[in-house]
Amino acid sequence: MSVPGAGVRQRFPVFERQVYLNSCSQGALSDSVRDAYAAYLGTLESDGSLWGEWVDRAERLRRAYARLLHTDPAAIAVTTSASAGAAAVASALDFTGGRDTVVTTDLEFPTIGQIWHAQERRGARVVHVPAAEDNTLPLDRLAAAIDDRTAIVSATHVCYRNGSLLDVGAIADLAHERGALVLVDSYQAAGAVPVDIGALGVDFLVGGALKYLLGSPGAAYLYANPATTGHLVPTTTGWFADENIFAMRIDAYRPAADARRFEAGTPSIPSVYAATAGVELLLEIGVEATAEHVGRLNDRLIDEVIGLGAVVATPKDRARRGPLVAVASTDAEQLVDRLATDGIVTSSRDGNLRISPHCYNTDEDVDRLLAALCTHRDLLRGR
Repeated sequence: MSVPGAGVRQRFPVFERQVYLNSCSQGALSDSVRDAYAAYLGTLESDGSLWGEWVDRAERLRRAYARLLHTDPAAIAVTTSASAGAAAVASALDFTGGRDTVVTTDLEFPTIGQIWHAQERRGARVVHVPAAEDNTLPLDRLAAAIDDRTAIVSATHVCYRNGSLLDVGAIADLAHERGALVLVDSYQAAGAVPVDIGALGVDFLVGGALKYLLGSPGAAYLYANPATTGHLVPTTTGWFADENIFAMRIDAYRPAADARRFEAGTPSIPSVYAATAGVELLLEIGVEATAEHVGRLNDRLIDEVIGLGAVVATPKDRARRGPLVAVASTDAEQLVDRLATDGIVTSSRDGNLRISPHCYNTDEDVDRLLAALCTHRDLLRGR
């Protein structure tokens, strides 16, 4: 097993040119992911069409996702995006009965809110629970919003804007006590935060490969708990969701009995190759080791930024934050541009500079960033 930090850095060529601290947007390209793309192109050059091998690769990705989440592969749907997975779940819910309400939070990525509000055309009522001033989600606020009309509670695992980590297990307990299902968006967590799906106790969990799972756009996953969601059948579907994809029948809807029923049409095969390589590399490095490594880098980063007199929008407590750190800025876009000129890649959301170390970052990267932030202190919002 490779060691996070300098032990894996040579496998990510971007560091030959710049300091990459933007894994919350896109994981850095590794040698194994590049080789996976080459392998896919090789199948086109040598054989033209290798459907059997391509389907096998999608099954290999399903198994890798299952290892990541500590679950059975039959509970995993291989999707093209987290949006596709969440939309398939939404299509399976009936909002015309007594449970017509979706409870979600103000910390969500846009796709989650947009999908749930789209269900208003099907009779859904959407309730947003506001976060506290420190960007955490008070459980009492959530508890007050969930009642016997609630069909599903939809919450992020880590907020993409500020890095706040929600207590998913407690949220699941609250929802289940009131007879509601739970969907969690783990896109900003999985890969840098250990995820044991059984311990979390959720009904659905979505995420994708392009961030901390080191893949690229076009490959994602949906976990569906077979014990609590087996009765739900999506109306958003496609031929890869059929009980036998090679039967090629058009006379009826015969969805797979397992989580594959939440899949759709032909997978993005190049992305499947890349995602498989990325997830397998991360599993080799180790999610737990990565989480500890990133946590230590961010501990130091937060302390130093606060020492500069700046405002950190991310909770300081490790138990309440994910792998990204958000620093308040007077002009976040300009700060991102200045850092890029200094050879440091970051991003911004909601007026915050987003800094997201991963398994390949080192203390030297943090040193360079801190030196640059000192230089551009005029763009940091002070306390």
